Amino acid sequence: MEFRYLGNSGLKVSEIIYGNWLTHGSQVENDAATACVRAALDAGITTFDTADVYANGKAESVLGEALKGERRASLEILTKVYWPTGPGGPNDTGLSRKHIMESIDGSLQRLQTDYVDLYQAHRYDHETPLEETMQAFADVVRAGKAHYIGVSEWTADQLRAGHALAQDLGIQLISSQPQYSMLWRVIEGEVVPASRELGVSQIVWSPIAQGVLSGKYEPGADLPEGSRATDEKGGADMIKRFLTDETLTAVQKLRPVADDLGITMAQLAIAWVLANDNVAGAIVGASRPEQVESNAAASGVTLDADVLAKVDEALGGIPTTDPGQTKSPPSRVV
Repeated sequence: MEFRYLGNSGLKVSEIIYGNWLTHGSQVENDAATACVRAALDAGITTFDTADVYANGKAESVLGEALKGERRASLEILTKVYWPTGPGGPNDTGLSRKHIMESIDGSLQRLQTDYVDLYQAHRYDHETPLEETMQAFADVVRAGKAHYIGVSEWTADQLRAGHALAQDLGIQLISSQPQYSMLWRVIEGEVVPASRELGVSQIVWSPIAQGVLSGKYEPGADLPEGSRATDEKGGADMIKRFLTDETLTAVQKLRPVADDLGITMAQLAIAWVLANDNVAGAIVGASRPEQVESNAAASGVTLDADVLAKVDEALGGIPTTDPGQTKSPPSRVV
């Protein structure tokens, strides 16, 4: 496993980050989830990403239990705040001071830790003054409950504004967590240039495009039984955008590229996002330990310019590149 600095900080994260968005507390049983965490640790993964909203807190609880007994200083634990949690009351969502201060305590309790290494704004809150949000984050950091601050799915302008306030408050906003893959490249035009300017790294989610870039979905074929595309709790709605025959046909053209390198298509997809020097880590999830082991093997795989050109040639105009696709809900979801 290789490691990269997160933004302009001294914090290093593993290139492959284990995430439990659609698995722990919902899609897989606790024993299987724990086995996946153990496989991640065995593969050299030290960075674990979760959020309070995943399975309404259960994902954090499962991760906390699975990591119990590990040396805390040898891990980087990341979580997030914004989406509705609890019973869904009027203040159970957003980035208000009230929700942030209550949410960090809940997350720490579920994760069985005194602090998280990175506390992230899961979306931008258009209904709370940014100054209020950043002051609350600063107080979380000064209380020793988080070391660094990050954001998820913020636009370039939102990043600049948040980063400026963080600097004024004496805290470090060092990361952005966007969706990014060969098929979803919306951050390349604006978010990545702004991040390079600010000293912010990307921690990307869905690098395999919800499994589509693994090649298991074939044009004109029935959806594989038990796959994410057939699981309403496992992200079936999100994956639909990639399940057109045109996209799946293009993805199959990547198979010989991966074969020539002696790696799987999923490993090619992960190595591709890591080829972007603004990406510090790629978040991968799993329902089985062997998936973790296979994905972790993408760390350290180097793709030269010829390979990157072959990927672009295979996919043609299929990838989504519109920067306007980076956005947060216009109002809080309750």
